[in-house]
Amino acid sequence: MSQEKKFKKTLDGIVVSDKNDKTIVVKVTRRFKDDVYSKFVSTSKKYHAHDEAGKAKVGDVVTIIESRPYSKLKKWELFKIN
Repeated sequence: MSQEKKFKKTLDGIVVSDKNDKTIVVKVTRRFKDDVYSKFVSTSKKYHAHDEAGKAKVGDVVTIIESRPYSKLKKWELFKIN
């Protein structure tokens, strides 16, 4: 059996805040079909991500990956700016 690498989870979203030092807030929107009403529903969630260089600005589309906990809320880090 060959061993498969387990990669970290990735999420794509839009930066909604970059006011904190080395931190960005990313809004991730997901769409799914409602079981009862069979309609498509959009929900969004905000994630705090670590941005060491401070490159990402408000409105940028970014990819974040899971990482070690940097603080109480920051458990993600900036992977790339799309």
